[in-house]
Amino acid sequence: MPYLCLAFAAMFWGGNYVVGHLMVAHNNPFILTQARWLLTALLLCALYGHSIQRNWPLIRKNFLVVAMLSLFGQVLFPLTLYIGLQYTSSLNAAIYMSTTPAMVLVINALIFKEHIHGNSIWGVVFSTLGVVFLLTKGQLSGLSGLSSFNRGDLWTMGSALSWAFYCAFLRLKNKQINGQAFVGVSSLLGAIILIPVTAIALAVNQPPSIAPYLQWGFLLGLGYLIIFPSWLSYVFWNKGIGEIGATRGEVYTHIIPLSGGIFSIWFTAVTLHWYHLVSAALIIFGIWLCSKKRRNKTSSEPAGI
Repeated sequence: MPYLCLAFAAMFWGGNYVVGHLMVAHNNPFILTQARWLLTALLLCALYGHSIQRNWPLIRKNFLVVAMLSLFGQVLFPLTLYIGLQYTSSLNAAIYMSTTPAMVLVINALIFKEHIHGNSIWGVVFSTLGVVFLLTKGQLSGLSGLSSFNRGDLWTMGSALSWAFYCAFLRLKNKQINGQAFVGVSSLLGAIILIPVTAIALAVNQPPSIAPYLQWGFLLGLGYLIIFPSWLSYVFWNKGIGEIGATRGEVYTHIIPLSGGIFSIWFTAVTLHWYHLVSAALIIFGIWLCSKKRRNKTSSEPAGI
């Protein structure tokens, strides 16, 4: 069950890559991120209000941890990605995102002194090869397609690093806090943190016209971002990571560019090629390696969320 949760979460974020990239080309990334989390917070508080009330004593006791995770997961991760995509290509951003499983391994080893199992290392290696194989279309010369390094690359690198810290630090959350209540409060905190950030960004730059944000295209895209990448993905991801740990679970991040490619084939008339299949096989094999249980050892990772 946790593996299925992680797979679905990554698939929904793959859709976020496609939808978000299309939307940020015509809309302010600060307004997009603010609207996404404000409306998500309203939805989740309405759905999980009773759960939030029941869990509030625990949430208040662990407020700093919850706020830190919200800062990394709900604010820095999507905002820096959307800002970066204004200046760099989705190819560059996807490659930087594919490094997060390796970053989680390093963070867990350095900060939490976690012993990294051989299957996890090889799983990250094979799945990373699968991502690179997909992005380069099976040819190393495809790396020449990387656009010139610019500030967009720095922003998207920051996005990948923020996600790595979110996944690694998720173990600090009190496991008695209900997952739905946690995501609801995290969304609300993210929306609150973004208010002054968005206000400053709009004050520094000329405020955009409101007309594009009332178009059906924007509203439908925002609806997808709210329901799938913002709500379901975070609930599923936190549940999966809580059960198997960030070291083994973070490799599922590699499904994001794979599913993004599949969505592109379905919705943007992209042709299916042989390298898509090879890439999928490498990624799935890497995930299988990371998912293998350790022999004669019990995992020291979180038991659940």
